[in-house]
Parts: sequence; structure tokens; C-alpha cells
Amino acid sequence: MTWTPWQQAWDQALYGKSGFYRQAAGPAGHFSTATQGMPQIGEQLARALLTLMDREGLDTFVDMGCGRGELLEHVHRLGPQIRCIGVDIVARPQLSKTIGWLQSPGGEQLPDELDGLTCTLVLANEWLDVVPCPIAELNEDADLREVLVNTSTGDERLGDPVSGTDRQWCDQFWPLDDLETGDRVEIGRTRDIAWSNMVSRVGSGLAIAVDYGHTIDSRPAPGTLTGFRQGRQVLPVPDGSCDLTAHVAMDSLTHDELLDQRGALRRLGVSGQIPSHDLARSNPAAYLQGLSAASAAAALIARGGLGDFLWALRHTG
Repeated sequence: MTWTPWQQAWDQALYGKSGFYRQAAGPAGHFSTATQGMPQIGEQLARALLTLMDREGLDTFVDMGCGRGELLEHVHRLGPQIRCIGVDIVARPQLSKTIGWLQSPGGEQLPDELDGLTCTLVLANEWLDVVPCPIAELNEDADLREVLVNTSTGDERLGDPVSGTDRQWCDQFWPLDDLETGDRVEIGRTRDIAWSNMVSRVGSGLAIAVDYGHTIDSRPAPGTLTGFRQGRQVLPVPDGSCDLTAHVAMDSLTHDELLDQRGALRRLGVSGQIPSHDLARSNPAAYLQGLSAASAAAALIARGGLGDFLWALRHTG
């Protein structure tokens, strides 16, 4: 039986020649996000982002890890004056002609052409959670060892002790003092590097990482690595048949501000408030439209759902 470090197996399963993200169905065929789920939710997010861009004086929008460009189309339709660029592992899908597209190598790698961005908002929505990272586990001798996996079955065993820069990252961001035998660490150094590389491409503007995540006072002892297939959570097996994701240590990312999505979107006017019942009598069509928009907005800021996302904001220039 062959044993492979989780980071390597994960990367091949998602971004290899026959990887999960290269398949025709795309991410939206297996799970719903704020950008790829209900169109009304994507539209509400797009409106909020356009409000933010207006406040910041930005004229270019880059959607990093954008799936098949669902959010890009909303931004383009609502703000046709905005230059829109999508970045993802697949070739350009069918999109409005003026939307730009850059094909990425996948994972933490960025296309060379994505550089020198000015007056730009970069949104990395659920990108970093699928940037593979090493998985480690504390054994009965209190040693933190890298977890190895069989790529066909998902069976695991422990490998060598974690050392070097990965261990330094753990000491700083995921201390072992409170861990018990069998507890896990998802070593986020690869995510930090990917994020810093992304931010370095923005000469002036704002970069936002949005993800399910945690901070040093709430690290998940069992770890969060899991799989998704056709809308259902499944055991993480790195064979290319399912998405593989793990929450992000958001506070280890370079940032100016860290807050939850509820707070971020409420600043931008997203409230989920339903329209007045008087409108239902005077203009039923407008009332129904407002009700739909309020429902979508409420989903974006819901506790226990999308509202629990964390936003890491980093200004440049």
C-alpha cells in the first residue's frame, strides 16, 4: 500500500490532470456557495461588492477561484462600467464578451498574467480552503506527525515528525499545549504564502479573503478536512471523486482587518429587511421582488451559515 502526504494527495485529487476541479460539472455541480448557489444570493453579494468598490474608488474586479464565472456575470450586469476578470483552473467558460479570463495552474499557483493590478478589488471567496496544506496529528508520545493517506481508500497512517517552517508556523498559530492524542492540525503556511502572493499582485486596491475559518482562540481540535460530492458531505478520499476542503486559519493571513461576513455586509447595506406590507397592496410585483432580495440578503448574513464566513481585508498602495 502506498502512502502519500495529504498535501500532495489533495493537490493531485483537485488539480491533477483528471482532478475534481477540471471536471465539466464544476464546483456548482457538487456544492453551493454564495457565488455559485441561488442567483438571488449572488446578485445581493454583487451589489454589496459594487458598493464597496464605489466607496474605495476601484474600477477593476478580480474573482479568484471563480468557478464558472457566476458572480462575475452579476457584477458585470449590475456594474457594466467595471472591468471584470475571472481566474480559475478551467478554460474560459461562456461569459459576456467583455469579461476577462485567466486560466490558473490551480491550488496556490497563480497565472503569471495576474500582476500589476491597480484600482482593483480582488475577491478570494472560498479559494484558500481548497489550497492544499499539510495535515498533522498528535500521537500518544505527544509528537506532532504528518498524516499520510492512501489515495484510493482514504486510509491514513502517521509519518515523520513535523519540523522546520511548518513546525514554526504551528508554534505561532496553532500551539500544541491544549491538544490531546489524536487531535489534528491543518498547517496553514501554504495558504499564507498563496494569499501573500495574491496580495503582492495588487499594486493598489483591496484584497479580500472570504472563507469558513477560525482564529487562534477557536482552533478545531479534530480538524476540519472533509469531502463533498453532489451536495452531500462525504469522507475525504483523495481519488478525484469529491471536493476536498479544510477551514482556514484566517488570523495567520496578512490582513488589516478581520471580521465576520455579517458585519462586513451590514456595513455595505445588506440587512435582510423585508419590504413594507403596504408595498404588497400598491405594487405586488415590486413586493415579491423585494421579498426575494430580502431572503437572499438574510441568507448571506445568517448565523450558522454564510454569515459565519470570516473576511480578511488587506489594502495595498
